[in-house]
Parts: sequence; structure tokens; C-alpha cells
Amino acid sequence: MSLKGRELRSTVEGDRLILTLEEVDIGDPADDEIVVRVEAAPINPSDIGLLLGPADVASLERLDNDRPGLSFRIREARLASVAGRAGQSMAVGNEGAGTVVATGSAVSSLMGKRVGMIGGAMYADYRRIRAADVIPLPEDASAVDGAAMFVNPLTALGFVETARREGHKAIVHTAAASNLGQMLQKICIADGIPLINIVRSEEQAAILKAIGATWVLNSKDADFAARLADAIEQTGATIAFDAIGGGSLGSEIMQAMERASVRGMAEYSRYGSTVFKQLYIYGALDTSPTVLNRLAFGFQWGVAGWLLFPFMQKAGPEVAARMRERVVRELKTTFASNYTRTVGLAEALEPDVLRAYERKATGEKFLIDPSRG
Repeated sequence: MSLKGRELRSTVEGDRLILTLEEVDIGDPADDEIVVRVEAAPINPSDIGLLLGPADVASLERLDNDRPGLSFRIREARLASVAGRAGQSMAVGNEGAGTVVATGSAVSSLMGKRVGMIGGAMYADYRRIRAADVIPLPEDASAVDGAAMFVNPLTALGFVETARREGHKAIVHTAAASNLGQMLQKICIADGIPLINIVRSEEQAAILKAIGATWVLNSKDADFAARLADAIEQTGATIAFDAIGGGSLGSEIMQAMERASVRGMAEYSRYGSTVFKQLYIYGALDTSPTVLNRLAFGFQWGVAGWLLFPFMQKAGPEVAARMRERVVRELKTTFASNYTRTVGLAEALEPDVLRAYERKATGEKFLIDPSRG
């Protein structure tokens, strides 16, 4: 059996980024592979990074041909960063879920099963994939339930695992009302870990308080810095995970950690406190440069990037298996995702729709269902 289907692709051509729907041959599965009919795939910020990352969305133009497609000018400052992918047509979509419609001889037991999967190229009608990269969904779980069972759930669990491994007892998290942030809050409640949530509106604060959050701070409030230092002093938080990336919020968090630590010092030191403070940047909701006022938080600190897959490789197969088992067990509770809109594959390339999900607004999450056209 050989299937054909559409696949959403992103290509850099000169100083333009091109998005198209391409018809591709799926091919027959190898012995250890399956073919899945994609029924749901979330649009995560990490997907938008490949889909649109270097593009100036304001420069959007429709392609002048019969196939659905869009063209964007690449910002001059980003041209060098995408030079390595020039001319490469790259499939988009980190994760998704659907029904197995074909199998290789070694994995025939998966035929007809509904599975969650990760591995890229999920914004498509069909995905041929290794059976090892999918997880069969519980009988009562839909494709929508399983569509986002990897990136956000494993990232949230990875934050907690990282904090524990590095000896931290409480966490600070930004853009905290997101689907990921809500999952992290539920994990921290269940596991007894204090979590300080930073949001940008009272509406976002209400989302977290409704699921039991104790510490929720609005970064727009005039007394934000003082309240953050107080919350850090009360919880002992010395690690932060920042989804914003650009601007000075990460620096403000480190400064608040230092301020809380200095309060407990018996005597002054010109080098600041001896408490080590760690900031991990894992997102780029703000693509401007990260600003660190380093002299405001002493000399005991670290700033680094955090990515899920390198973390999973370091953590090892036993930790990864334990984390995945928890996701399946709590798929419809702790790790349930909420979607504000479902669109078809072609609809994802409609200018108004694209502008809406490109905003990456907290509380707005889009899902692609290829069957919608």
C-alpha cells in the first residue's frame, strides 16, 4: 500500500521564507515502522520557530500559483542564522496523534490503534514513523487528548527533574499561565514543590489560582520586584525557567533571588551572597536580546539554555521511561491541553489564521486537524 498526502513545509530561498503544502508519497512502512493518519497536531511555540522563526510576518504575501502557500521577507539580522537551511524544504510539526493505518511486519499489533507520536513532520495527512517513537493511547483517550502528550508534559516534568538533580527546592516560572505552565503547577502541587508563577495579566493569574496556585505574580504590577523577592524568600526558590527570553525579566528574577538571599546574610560581602542562582532560558516569546544586569545579583549564578531532547538524553532511558509513563497515566488530568481553535492544514496558511497563532498569546492554543481540509 502506498499513500499520498499533503505535508506543510518551510523553505528558505534567498532572503525569503516560503510556506507551502506539498503532496508527498508516504511510502510503505519498514518492518519496524507504521503509517499514522494524523488527526490532531498542536501548534507549539517551538513549531512556530521552524515555521516562521526568521520571518517578518508583516511582509506576508500569498504565492502566485495554484497551491496554498505564503512568502515572507527574512529579517536581515536573521539571515546568517538560517544560511544552513537555504534551499531545504523542511517539514513542520513536532508532535501529534492519530490512527495507525499501515504497519511493518514486526509491529503489526499496532494496526488500528490510536497513538501519540513525536519526531517532526506532523502537519500532514499521514506520517510514516518508527513504532518506537509512538505511544498507544489509553482506550478512553481521543487523538485530541494525545496530540500534545510529549513536548509540554515532558518539558514540565523535565523542569522538576532538573531542579531536583541540581539541589533546588523551589522554582520560578515565567509565562506561567500557558498550557505548559498549568501542567507545571499541577505537578508541583502533587509533588510538594513550591512554584512562583509570573504572568502578565490578572486574567492569566486567575487561571493559575483556579487550579490551586499559591504564588502568582503579575510582572506589570508596580510592586512586582518587591513581591517577587518576598515570595522567593518564603519559598527558597533558586532556579528559574524563562519562556520569554528577551528583555530583562530573567535578570529581574536573578536580582530578586539575590535580594532574598542577602536578607539572610550575617555580614556584608562585596561579592554578594554565597547562594547559587540558576536561570534557564527555554523559550523566545520575546526575540529581542536578553539583558542581564549582572552586578545586581552577585557572582554566584548561572545562565543557560534548556531544551527538552538534550535533557532527556542526559537523564537517560530510565528517567525518560518514568516520565512518559506518568504522562500516559495522567493524560486527561495533569497533562490535559486546552485548545481555543482547531484549523485544517490549508487553513493554517490563511493569513488571518497564521497571524493569530503567530502571536503565541498565553491562553490561546491552536490545533491542526488535517481532515478539515
